[in-house]
Amino acid sequence: MNKNIKILLAEDDVNLGNLLSDYLKAKGYATDLAINGDEAFTLFAKGSYDLCLFDVMMPVKDGFTLAKEIRKINENIPIVFLTAKSMKEDTLQGFESGADDYISKPFSMEELLARITAVLRRSKPQAKEEEVSIFAIGNYNFDYQKRLLMIGDTTQKLTSKENDLLRLLALNQGKILERTYALKAIWGDDNYFNARSMDVYIAKLRKHLSQDERIEIMNVHGRGFRFFVHE
Repeated sequence: MNKNIKILLAEDDVNLGNLLSDYLKAKGYATDLAINGDEAFTLFAKGSYDLCLFDVMMPVKDGFTLAKEIRKINENIPIVFLTAKSMKEDTLQGFESGADDYISKPFSMEELLARITAVLRRSKPQAKEEEVSIFAIGNYNFDYQKRLLMIGDTTQKLTSKENDLLRLLALNQGKILERTYALKAIWGDDNYFNARSMDVYIAKLRKHLSQDERIEIMNVHGRGFRFFVHE
């Protein structure tokens, strides 16, 4: 019954992480395991998940920081924290970081499963991004699956990166598309070379969309891009 639910698990304790991952998979949840916060963010940027399960104390990037970064690009995905701490201040910090629930170690697998089930039940179902493939962008029609951008009698076949980047912009229309998120989702890494490459593709998309003057891809300094179709 849980085969369509996908969980992102971040736990730096390898033994516990594997135990939790195996248990969740046995219960029917597709589960990806990351061993630190940075690896978890990369997986999140590339994939589509229904719930996040994060240890608080992790190397490279802790669970609170990870949750805040994920909340910038997805306000709705449920996040549950795992922690060995029990202080009220840590619990409050967890909820301020965007947690939907909080479970202290040690815990039983049955308790964890009950928390996950409850959080998923409370959360409103969200359409997964990959389910959206047809977009109306001003006077253009964009077919993500076929990599086609159409206006009037003109059809443009997009490259794979143009296609992926336009989809992210369209999904985030009117909002800021974070540069780091786009780079990790499409290029797999946010290094300098890839960042410059993305700027080139943004310029190409501006040219492809230039037949409708209402469309704008605006640079947001230090953040990323905002995609508009002006009225």
